[in-house]
Amino acid sequence: MATQTKTIQSVQTFGRKKSAVAVAYCKSGNGLIKLNGQPLELVRPELLRDKVFEPIHLLGKSKFASVDIRLRVKGGGHVSQVYALRQAIAKAIVAFYQKYVDEQSKQEIKNILLSYDRSLLVADCRQTEPKKFGGRGARSRFQKSYR
Repeated sequence: MATQTKTIQSVQTFGRKKSAVAVAYCKSGNGLIKLNGQPLELVRPELLRDKVFEPIHLLGKSKFASVDIRLRVKGGGHVSQVYALRQAIAKAIVAFYQKYVDEQSKQEIKNILLSYDRSLLVADCRQTEPKKFGGRGARSRFQKSYR
């Protein structure tokens, strides 16, 4: 008896900010978005919750109605995790539309996101500079005394 294996339409993308990395697994579904197994509405702190929802508010709920997104985030602080999450969500929806829908709607989504904020699709590569000897930080030096 031959069994039909149905392939799952899915893409996996990531977002980065400083040392935080968020991975988004996007598959066809019915609009679920979960972060580490919990609903996205429970993101803490509340002040940064709107930042995570920016790609969803920009594109509208209709674009996300046909996909499920599962998010994992590690590393960094609260703010950098939120910025990594929003980038992962935006990149996931663009990749899904490119692979499984059509090029025109993908380009439309991409233009909306880029016109709002470039960091939604392009990673910010800046990292903290390592501390060196002879001072308290990366650039500052101890005060010099001659006596």
